[in-house]
Amino acid sequence: MSETTHDGGVAVSAPPSPDEGLTAAQLAAKYGLSVSGARPSLPEYVRQLWDRRHFILAFSRAKLTAQYSQAKLGQLWQVATPLLNAAVYFFIFGLLLGAREGIPHDIYVPFLVTGVFVFTFTQSSVLAGVRAISGNLGLVRALHFPRAALPVSFALQQLQQLLYSLVVLVVIMLAFGSYPDLSWLLVAPALVLQFVFNTGLALIFARMGSKTPDLAQLMPFVLRTWMYASGVMFSIPAMLADKNVPGWLTDVLQWNPAAIYMDLVRFAMIDGYGSSYLPSHVWAFALGWAVLAGVIGFVYFWKAEERYGRG
Repeated sequence: MSETTHDGGVAVSAPPSPDEGLTAAQLAAKYGLSVSGARPSLPEYVRQLWDRRHFILAFSRAKLTAQYSQAKLGQLWQVATPLLNAAVYFFIFGLLLGAREGIPHDIYVPFLVTGVFVFTFTQSSVLAGVRAISGNLGLVRALHFPRAALPVSFALQQLQQLLYSLVVLVVIMLAFGSYPDLSWLLVAPALVLQFVFNTGLALIFARMGSKTPDLAQLMPFVLRTWMYASGVMFSIPAMLADKNVPGWLTDVLQWNPAAIYMDLVRFAMIDGYGSSYLPSHVWAFALGWAVLAGVIGFVYFWKAEERYGRG
């Protein structure tokens, strides 16, 4: 195609571009371009997370090591802190308030320490999850990786800390006459289900905390209320037996996930804490809570993947 210029010459114009008239979205689709930081599909997100499994494990170990690096007793605080909490609860609830009702006195200390250790596992996972994104913005903005790696690694950190506590728990069991038995093997599936449940909660609160940092200040009060309602220091049926409360309320409190996982570990490890203390269908509830929290938490967190660290 040619045209005459003002001085009589002939100028040749370029042919029209094949991309002329295409929108930005159409151009991106034509040349295989994608938005930087766009959310991947759910299966792809799971694959990316699995590819970062070594990073997740290393990050959780580093956090665990650094947690008490400034304290003189170092890692001993991992078990000293829940033990001190258990001692305080024993004095206040066990001695002063008579919360041992319904629990044989010779197993109350293992009952209490088990409850404190297991509930602390969930409590610490949630608190760490709330700060997983908002407390690591530098890492989130500097590197490209699936953001779910952070709350998952924090939940894994708390699992590792619980495993240290279990060593002390075994010593307490032996001191109070509960000796290793095949039932102790049930601790493993109970804690695996609790870990999945905790991870789901950590993912949910990581997304909420990324937009509302003040949630970190509110959660200790919420978790403390949850602890008092979960039978950490007392037997829920025995405590409510003479309070004229409806039976369904007792069932609801026993079926709450914190109580379920505590009861399963107590049943597995404490001689004298038999199935009569457990609610009906306890393993079904343990599995259901884990699947429900794990799936909902993961999908809920993934939905906002492209928004973490922005704004």
